[in-house]
Amino acid sequence: MIKETGSERETYELGLQIGRQARAGDVYTLIGDLGVGKTVFTKGLARGLGIEEPVNSPTFTIVQVYEEGRLPFYHFDVYRIGDISEMDEIGCEDYIYGEGVSLIEWADLIREILPEHYIEIKIEKDLEKGFDYRRISICGY
Repeated sequence: MIKETGSERETYELGLQIGRQARAGDVYTLIGDLGVGKTVFTKGLARGLGIEEPVNSPTFTIVQVYEEGRLPFYHFDVYRIGDISEMDEIGCEDYIYGEGVSLIEWADLIREILPEHYIEIKIEKDLEKGFDYRRISICGY
């Protein structure tokens, strides 16, 4: 499925819709260049789960856990992972195979340890269509 958004608000709203539909055990991977809107989308998804506290990218902590929503939310940013074994050190399997919803930014860097089933969300810019335009591909595996 392809969605096109023309503003940060529309990207947030798409995340919100997906968060409202998310179920325990869902794993979302989020792919996109720096500045493409991954954090905006993630904030919407978190709000769709009922999380009201501020959501920021956990670039230096690898995973941020939010438990106040209707389901626990595990937000990973694996951009700075130097070795895939670091994921074992933080106990990623406990999160990914747990009862919450996992969202993994830069998941293409750890593809070999992703679960068999996940939903990949890829966000891309196209400056010819405008500064705020985003093409968002959603594909289940």
